Amino acid sequence: MSKAFMVANLDDLLYRLDFIRYRKQEYFICLSLDSEGKILVRRTVTIGTLNATLVHPREVFAGPLKDRAASVVVAHNHPFGVTMPSDDDVKTTQQLVAAGQILGIKLLDHLIVAHSSHFSFRGNGFL
Repeated sequence: MSKAFMVANLDDLLYRLDFIRYRKQEYFICLSLDSEGKILVRRTVTIGTLNATLVHPREVFAGPLKDRAASVVVAHNHPFGVTMPSDDDVKTTQQLVAAGQILGIKLLDHLIVAHSSHFSFRGNGFL
């Protein structure tokens, strides 16, 4: 388990996700947070192809349940550089919000990162 990291702002989250920014495949990441907003663990949930990755709430929340996380932030990269969410990205986010509500683990945000930009579902009114 990695040392807890205080989430002060979006820049802190993006810093923790920088390692996927230039990957040539889609990586789906889950950050488990405690009740104070500290990052407990960063996990790679799945690694996909150039423009897709399979994501299911079962795999996303398996780790945070073990961590006793209060909330999560999920993220993935778009290797082709455009950060606008696809219909599948929106659908996946909606499924994760619903699953998190049942499990009592709030989805705080879903971030999409690319080479020089990012998209925040929360920051853009999708959450």
